[in-house]
Amino acid sequence: MGQRRSGHVTLLDVARACGFSVSTVSIVLSEAPLSQNVAASTREQIRTMAQQLGYHPDAYARSLRSRRSQTIAVLAYDLSDPFCIPIVRGIQAGLHPAGYLPLLMDTQTQRRLFDTYLKMVLERRAEGVIVIASWIFEETNLLADIEKNHVPIVILGRDLTGRNVSSVLVDNEAGGMLAMRHLIDLGHRRIGVIRGPQELFDSEPRWVGLQKVAAEAGVRIDPRLVFQLPNLVDPMSGFEGGLNFAKQMLATGLPFTAVLAFDDLTALGAVRGLTDSGVRVPADCSVLGFDDVLPAVVATPGMTTIRQPLKEMGLLAAEGVLKAIQAREKGTRFAAELHTVMPELIVRMSTARPVIRNRKRSAETREEG
Repeated sequence: MGQRRSGHVTLLDVARACGFSVSTVSIVLSEAPLSQNVAASTREQIRTMAQQLGYHPDAYARSLRSRRSQTIAVLAYDLSDPFCIPIVRGIQAGLHPAGYLPLLMDTQTQRRLFDTYLKMVLERRAEGVIVIASWIFEETNLLADIEKNHVPIVILGRDLTGRNVSSVLVDNEAGGMLAMRHLIDLGHRRIGVIRGPQELFDSEPRWVGLQKVAAEAGVRIDPRLVFQLPNLVDPMSGFEGGLNFAKQMLATGLPFTAVLAFDDLTALGAVRGLTDSGVRVPADCSVLGFDDVLPAVVATPGMTTIRQPLKEMGLLAAEGVLKAIQAREKGTRFAAELHTVMPELIVRMSTARPVIRNRKRSAETREEG
C-alpha cells in the first residue's frame, strides 16, 4: 500500500485491502440500513479488515456534508488555576453523552489571546461556546459577532442574561455570609479580610455578604485590617497577595484572631505569611478560604472554605449550550437562563475558636518563675 497523503486510513484503503467496492465498505462501516442487504460473511470481513488497518470514520468529512462540527469551544481564563479544572471536567461529562467534542483553549489571563480564540471559534464553526470568565471578559465586541452568527454561548462566573446570554454562577453574597457567620459563631470578633480584585464579578457580592452578617452580629470590621488583591495575573498572584497581606496585618500591630480570604489560594498564602511570622494556624489565628479547590483539601492544615460546586457548574453550562443548540436546530426561540448555585461551608482544620488567654494566671506564672 502506497503512502497516504493524509496519513489516515481511508475507506478506499479498506476497500482495496478486502477487495470490495468503496460504496459497499461505506455502507457496512456506517451501519446504514442497506448494510442488512450485504452478506453477513462480507460484513464481518470488512469490519475485521477495518480493525486490522486501524480505520476510524472521518468526522471532518462528515461535518462538511452535514454542516455540523459537533464541537463546543471552551475558553478558560487560566488552566493553571485549580478553579478551572473541576469545571472543565463537568463540561466534558455533560458533552460526552451527546457526542460533542470540547475544544479547550487556555487564554492565560490575556485579553488579546482571549479575543484571538473567539475569532478562531467563529472560523472553525464551533456549534457553541462556553466561557469560564474572569476579569478579562469585559463585554468584548466579539461577543456581538458570536450572537450575530447564532452561536449559543454560556458564561460561567458572570451574569449576562441581560444580553440574552445564559449564565452560571455561585451565589457569592450567600457565600460571604456563610464565611463570616462561621467565624463569628466560633467566637471571633477581630477579623482581617482580604478582598478579591475589584474587576472580578465575585468580589463585591462576597464583601456585601460578609458585611451584612458582621453588622447583624454587632461585629465591626476594622478598615485597617481590610486589604484588596490587585488584578490576578496568574493564580500565584493570589497566593503571594495572601502572604504579603498577612504580614501587613501583623505589621499594623492591631489584634486579630481570624483572616477571611477571597479564595483558597489567597488563604493558603495567608497561612504561609502567618506561619513565617511565628503565628500558628489555627491555634493563634484562624484562616478561611473560598472555592474548595484541591490544594485546600491537601494542605496542612486542611483549609476551611466555602465550596463552590464547580463540577456541577460545568455540567449546567454543558446542558445549557446543548439546549440552545437543539432549540436552534428546531427553529424555536431559546431564552437565556440564569443558574445560580448555592455554596456550602466545608469545615476543616484551619479554623477554631479563638484562644482566651488567662492574663491573671499568666502573671502568676511569671511571678513564680
